[in-house]
Amino acid sequence: MTLYSRVRPLAFKLPAETAHDLGKRTLRATQSTWPTRAALAAAYQYRHPALEVDLFDATFPNPVGVAAGFDKNAEVTHALEALGFGFVEVGTVTPYPQSGNDRPRLFRLREDEAMVNRMGFNGQGMERVKSRLETDGTPNIPLGVNVGKMNSSSEREAIEDYRRVFDRLSPFADYVVVNVSCPNTPDEFDEGSPEHLRTIFETLEAENDRDVPILVKIGPDEPQESVFDLVDIVHEFDLDGIVATNTSTTREGLESPNREEWGGLSGKPMADRSTAVIRAIAEYTDGDLPIIGVGGVDSAESAYEKIRAGASLVQLYTGFVYDGPSTAKRINRGLVELLERDGYSSVEAAVGADLE
Repeated sequence: MTLYSRVRPLAFKLPAETAHDLGKRTLRATQSTWPTRAALAAAYQYRHPALEVDLFDATFPNPVGVAAGFDKNAEVTHALEALGFGFVEVGTVTPYPQSGNDRPRLFRLREDEAMVNRMGFNGQGMERVKSRLETDGTPNIPLGVNVGKMNSSSEREAIEDYRRVFDRLSPFADYVVVNVSCPNTPDEFDEGSPEHLRTIFETLEAENDRDVPILVKIGPDEPQESVFDLVDIVHEFDLDGIVATNTSTTREGLESPNREEWGGLSGKPMADRSTAVIRAIAEYTDGDLPIIGVGGVDSAESAYEKIRAGASLVQLYTGFVYDGPSTAKRINRGLVELLERDGYSSVEAAVGADLE
């Protein structure tokens, strides 16, 4: 029995967002000194040459990252590095601070090993994040920045929101993700319309003097035709990849009473749905478009399934909440075993294996 398995029942007696904030404060304190970071790394990092992935002009020490939403304000990137993750994606970051939706807005679905959130892009804003990255420095693993709009913004204002955050934070980023698929923000206009997407990407291209890789995050609930239309736009603007997928509004097959809460579903019930989207995109693009797979990753097996379906990297959030600080080490160690079992020399060699 791990220490986290003893602590988790106590943490789960707290409201989900309260426990999350407490966990981040603990990580923030732990990363504040070199000896404590080194102690975390000694306990939780697992390195193996087969795990390295070269993508977006960066080297990822392993393919297991932390999804946007966990560290919205870039407060614990160094602690997450020490815990053995191969990359961290902060955000969603908006131009200015905003409070998001009213609490409670984060709910555990224990019976389903899932969560529902309706956070609504709460965060401290780009200037606070920029100041923190300047003061703390970036981690020694690739850093992604997920950018979004203010909840009050019109369609025209939203374009400027993306531009502002990109302009301020792209110098710190190894890649930037445009988040136009969150189900928890006001639906004032169609964020995923081809016209809106084209305007976003045209604007960011004009700002991208450093050639920072740009990806777009898509949802799991869109018809396949709409997904392929978006992929065509990604190709049209020569973007660098897709994050698949965001959270879902569906509740099929869930058991927890909290399934009735509105918001985006994440965790184990999302595994097959997100993997199906990954596989469809990989097949449609002949495996030529990099994909970051997210949704239901909580084990080496679930991560490997997404990799074999076409994902070069994977991310998790809910699996980390349920399984604790040893999550990345456990998944990475298991991935090496699975690669060796199937005769692959590396993660990169296994990407899209099920498409062949």
